[in-house]
Amino acid sequence: MRFRSFKTLLTSIALGITSNFASAQSIEDIVLNVYKEPTCGCCNGWIDHMEDSGYKTAFHHPSDINNLKDDYGLKNEWRSCHTAVHETGYIFEGHIPEKFIAQFLESPPEGALGLAVPGMPIGGPGMEIGNRFTPYDILLINRDGTHSVFFSVKNASQQN
Repeated sequence: MRFRSFKTLLTSIALGITSNFASAQSIEDIVLNVYKEPTCGCCNGWIDHMEDSGYKTAFHHPSDINNLKDDYGLKNEWRSCHTAVHETGYIFEGHIPEKFIAQFLESPPEGALGLAVPGMPIGGPGMEIGNRFTPYDILLINRDGTHSVFFSVKNASQQN
């Protein structure tokens, strides 16, 4: 009898694991841990942008955000006001439009650490100020410390 119960248990576990892998991950399952200063309103705007696109987020206020960025291997030249860490470990630094994060996650380049929008360009998600817009580059950042331009955003309509 014990063997039969153990076999049933193993079968149930195997079916549960198989069904989890068989179903495609939906955007609702994605979790971004966002690290930011408690008083940063533009970070909250970016979090709203991501949640409006269906991402689940959790935000944290580390005592030393720069140490956290160091720990994740983010060079000063890549930094912005917040750091988001996807559940797969990829880093998304700054005010990156959701559509580019989704594009990256569909097919992450080999050796990639993530994406970054250095600084805080006006008109990016969370940085909206009327109709003002500053063109900016989204950088593909690599684990070896190099980077390249992932996409150059020339106007606000390219963010949607």
